[in-house]
Amino acid sequence: MRKSLPIFTLALVLMALSTAAFADAESVAAPSGVVNINAADATQLSLLPRVGPKVAERIIEYRKENGPFRKTSDLMQVKGIGVKTYELLAPHIVIDGKTTLSSKVRSPRKPRAQKPTTTASN
Repeated sequence: MRKSLPIFTLALVLMALSTAAFADAESVAAPSGVVNINAADATQLSLLPRVGPKVAERIIEYRKENGPFRKTSDLMQVKGIGVKTYELLAPHIVIDGKTTLSSKVRSPRKPRAQKPTTTASN
């Protein structure tokens, strides 16, 4: 019992330190703020994840043709924004208020699938 107590204590301390390190890394990675999709210009809309200059222009064009968005989910009516993209955007968009997002939000990337290895059969 005496030998296992220091090992257990060391393992517990290491777990606590590694958890704190991961928590700090996550909080730095995600910029905070929101974009008002009814008032933002193309530059501000481009700060959103998965939104580049072309999609930003489509959002503005949709707004000009159809008026202001009534709810954030109306953004899915814009070409190029589907359910998956909307789910990434939802925490960062509002329909009224001030745009407070000041840096580009990067969407998480999926790890690349490894190509199957082929062996030469002679």
